[in-house]
Amino acid sequence: MDTEILKKDIIAYSKSIGIDKIGFAAPTAFEEMKVRLYRQQELQYQSGFEEKDIEKRTEPALIFNRPKSIISIALAYPSKMKTLVVSKKGERRGIFCRASWGTDYHAVLRDRLKKLEEYIASKVPGARFKSMVDTGELVDRAVAERAGIGWSGKNCSIITPEFGSYVYLGEMITNIPFEPDTPMEDQCGSCNKCVDVCPTGALVQGGQLDAQKCIAFLTQTKGFLADEYREKLGNRIYGCDTCQTVCPENKGKDFHFHTEMEPDPEIAKPLLRPLLTISNREFKERFGHVSGSWRGKKPIQRNAIIALAHYKDDTAIEELILVMRDDPRPVLRGTAAWALGKIGGSDAQDALLRAADREQDEEVLEEIRKGLEFFNADSETNIRI
Repeated sequence: MDTEILKKDIIAYSKSIGIDKIGFAAPTAFEEMKVRLYRQQELQYQSGFEEKDIEKRTEPALIFNRPKSIISIALAYPSKMKTLVVSKKGERRGIFCRASWGTDYHAVLRDRLKKLEEYIASKVPGARFKSMVDTGELVDRAVAERAGIGWSGKNCSIITPEFGSYVYLGEMITNIPFEPDTPMEDQCGSCNKCVDVCPTGALVQGGQLDAQKCIAFLTQTKGFLADEYREKLGNRIYGCDTCQTVCPENKGKDFHFHTEMEPDPEIAKPLLRPLLTISNREFKERFGHVSGSWRGKKPIQRNAIIALAHYKDDTAIEELILVMRDDPRPVLRGTAAWALGKIGGSDAQDALLRAADREQDEEVLEEIRKGLEFFNADSETNIRI
C-alpha cells in the first residue's frame, strides 16, 4: 500500500464530499495539552461537559488499539444571515450563536466522517477507524493544530487562514500510517482583542479559558444564573460569539458552502415572548434539529426571560407574571420575578407583592426580593417581604 498516493486520493475525495480542509497528524500523546488540562482542572476552569478522564483526552492509544494516524477535518460555517430579521419593541428577539445555526453540526460532521471511513475502507481492506466530533474523548483543537488545520488562537478556537475560526472540527483515528502534516505556527502575535473584550473575563489570558465564567457555558446551565452574569447575557439565549466577531482573522469571513448549515432567521434569532410558553413538543419540532437544543428548553426559556429584562420589554409583563405565578419550575418563576423588577411598572410591582404572599420556595422568594429591590432603588419607601 502506497500511503502517499492514498493520502492524495483521500484529500481529493474529501473535497468532493464537502470537507473544506483536511490534515493528518501523528497519534502520539498530546503532552502539552495534558499539562494544560491538568492545570485547568486544578484551577476549576473546566465546564464539566468534557470527557473527565484527561489521560483519554490526550492519549490516542488509550481509546484505539495501536493507532498509526489521526485525520482531522474542518467544515466552514456561515458568519452572517442572508435574510435579516429585526428586533423591535413588542417583538424582541434572542439569538443563538453561529455554531447553532442550521442542522446540528455533530450530525453534519459525522456524515462526512462516515463517508470518509467508507471510502478509505474500500481502498484498504482491514482498515480500522474511530471517528469523533466534539463529544469524543480527544481534544478536537489539539488534533487540528497538530494536523496543520490552523493555529490555536488566544480565543481558544482553531483559526484557519482560509476560514478564520468559523469552522467545525472532527477527527478520525486509524491504523493506517500516513505521513503527518506540518503544524501551523501561531499567528495571533501581539493581538489581544478577544481577551480584552470578553464580556465576563472568562478569557483569563490568551489561550486560557475559565469555562465557569464563559457565557457560552453559562447559557447552557439549568439553575439560577448568578446576578453578576445576568447583565452580561444581553439577548443571547445560547452561546456567545464575541471572541470570534472581534478577531481580525475573521474580518470578511462568511462562507455558505453547506446547505445544512444555512440558518433559518426565525430559528437562529427567535422571538422571545413565544419561548416563555412553548411546549416540549413544540420546542422539539422547532428547535430539535439545532445543536443549541441539546440541553432542552429550560435554559433557553430562562435566558429568554433575562433577555426580555435586558430590553426592559414592558409588553412582556403579562406573560412574565403568568410564568412567575404558574410555572412549576422554580428557576423560571424566580427569574421571571427578577425580570419583572428590572422592567418595572405598577403591574409588575403589584404582581411581585402578590407573589411574595403566595410563594413557598425560598430561592424564588429571594428572587422576588431582588425584583422588589429595583423598585426600592427608585423610591423612598422600602418594600419589605
